[in-house]
Amino acid sequence: MTRADIVFTGGAYGGRVFLSDASRSRADSVAVRDGRIVALDREAVALIGPGTEIVDLEGRMLVPGFQDAHVHPLWGGLDMLRCDLAGLSTQDEYLARIAEYATGHPDDGWVLGGGWQMSAFPGGAPAAEALDRVVPDRPAFLPNRDGHGAWVNSRALELAGVTRETPDPDDGRIERDASGAPSGTLHEGAMSLVNRLLPPEPHERLREALAVGQRHLHSFGITAWQDAIVGTQYSDAGDPLPVYIAADRAGELTGRVVGSLWWDRTRGLEQIDDLVAMRESAAGGRRFAATSIKIMQDGVAENFTASMLEPYCDGHGHPTENAGISFVDPEVLNEAAARLDALGFTLHFHAIGDRAVRECLDAVETALRRNGPLGNPHHISHIQVVHPDDVPRFRRLGVTANMQMLWATLEPQMVDLTLPFLGETRSSWQYPFGDLLRSGAPLAAGSDWSVSTPDPMAAIHTAVNRRSAPSEWEGDYPPFLPEQALDLGTALQAYTAGSARVNSLPETGVIRVGMLADLALLDRDPFEGEPEQIGDTRVLGTWVEGVRVFEA
Repeated sequence: MTRADIVFTGGAYGGRVFLSDASRSRADSVAVRDGRIVALDREAVALIGPGTEIVDLEGRMLVPGFQDAHVHPLWGGLDMLRCDLAGLSTQDEYLARIAEYATGHPDDGWVLGGGWQMSAFPGGAPAAEALDRVVPDRPAFLPNRDGHGAWVNSRALELAGVTRETPDPDDGRIERDASGAPSGTLHEGAMSLVNRLLPPEPHERLREALAVGQRHLHSFGITAWQDAIVGTQYSDAGDPLPVYIAADRAGELTGRVVGSLWWDRTRGLEQIDDLVAMRESAAGGRRFAATSIKIMQDGVAENFTASMLEPYCDGHGHPTENAGISFVDPEVLNEAAARLDALGFTLHFHAIGDRAVRECLDAVETALRRNGPLGNPHHISHIQVVHPDDVPRFRRLGVTANMQMLWATLEPQMVDLTLPFLGETRSSWQYPFGDLLRSGAPLAAGSDWSVSTPDPMAAIHTAVNRRSAPSEWEGDYPPFLPEQALDLGTALQAYTAGSARVNSLPETGVIRVGMLADLALLDRDPFEGEPEQIGDTRVLGTWVEGVRVFEA
C-alpha cells in the first residue's frame, strides 16, 4: 500500500473537516498524496506510514483553500512597499505617516502610497493644503482605499496643469473649493490627469510586490484568486499581466490565479482582438490564465459616480440631477458581452449602483439570447444597490453574485457618505445577500484588497452578523439590514466552492477524493463558537497541492 504524504486527523478525538460540498458534510480525516486528496475518514488514517506528516486537527477545522474572486494582490503588495495608510483612520494619523515616509525616502521623485478612508475627511475629500504641509517639496499622489479617488498636493496639480479652468473628464470629477479651484481630491477618471505623469515601476519591483501580496493572501488561507485588473496600465503600478506571466514561468506562483483583462472604456469593440491576443500570451501557464474580462460599469456611491436608476439625494432627502455614471454605453456593453461570451471569456463586471447592476444583467441576457448557454461563469462584483426586480434575474441568467461581504455593515463611510444620499428606500436594497440566496442565485466572494482586508473570516463574520468585528470600527453600530445575513455554511461555501466556480478551477474548492489538495487550517471550528466570535478565527496553515505555503 502506498502511504500518504500528509494526513490531517484529530486522532482519538476526531477531526473537523468542512468539505464545502452541496450537503455541507463533514469528515474526520483527510489524506494527501502527490498533491491530491486520496482518502477521507478511516481510509485516510489507514494510509499513515513511517514517512507521513501528521497534522493534528484537534479543536481545529480544515477547510478547502479560500479563493478570492476579486482582488488586486500586486497593487496591494506595492501599497505595502510604499506609504501604506491602511489601518489608520484619521487625518492626523495619515499626515504623520506620510511625513515619516517622505522623510525616510528623500530621493523619491514622488511620494506614492495610499489606503486612506473617505470618512476621515469632511465630505470624503481631503485637501491639498493639508498634504502640502508634510510634502511641500515634491508631488504626492495617494489613492484612497477603494481606488476610486486620489489625494494630491499642490505640486502634483501644478505639474499636471490642473487649474480652475480644467474641465471634469467624462468619467470623473475634480473636487473644487468655493472658488472653483481644484481642492486636492480627484475622483475616478480625473485621477488620470495626474497619474499619467507618475514614473513607471521597474519590472523587478513589481515582481517583488506580487511576491509580497501573494504571501499576504496565503497568510489568510487563500490558495487561488482572480486578479480583477490585468492587461492595462490602469495605474502607475504598471500592467500586472506580464508580471504574472513571468512569475508563472519562473515557478514563483504558489497560488492559482485567473487574470481579468481590463475592458478599456475609452475604446470600443475593436479592442476584442487585443484581448484575445493577451489571453493567448498567457496560455499554457501552470498556475496563471487570463480567461476573464473585467468591465467596470460604474464608480462608487460615496463620490456619486455609482450608476443609479434614480438621482442621488442631496443629503436632506431631496433629489438632485445626478444619477451617476455608466462608463460603458449599454448598447456597446450588450454587443461586447455577446461577442466575448462567444469567444469563451468569463465576464467579470464591477457594478455598485442599481442601474449598473441592471445594465450588466441585460448584457448577459443579450449574450445568452444570441449564443445560448455556453457555461461561462459570468459574475457581477460588489452589487451594493440591487433593485428588487433584478434579484431573481441572477438565478435565471446563471449570473454569480460576487460578494464583498465585509462592506455590508454600518461604519462611518456608510453612515456619513452613503445613507443620506441614497435615501431610505434605496438604502434598504444594499448588499441583499439573503435575498439573493433565497432566490437561488449562485454566490461567490472576494475582498477587493487592497480596498479592504483580504481576510475571508473577517468578511464571513460580517456576512453572518451584518456588522464588523468589534475592533474594526470605532463606535457601536447595530446590525445592518440583518434580514440579509447569511448562515456560516453558506458564507464558507461562497468563499470556497463558489469562488472556485467563477475562477474556472473545477478541481478545487471542495474537499473530495481526487481533488487538488488546496487546503487551509483554521485555529478553531467556527461553527462551535458564538457568531460574534467568527471574526476571531485565524489561519494556522495553508497548502497548495499538498505543499505548505504558509505556517503561522
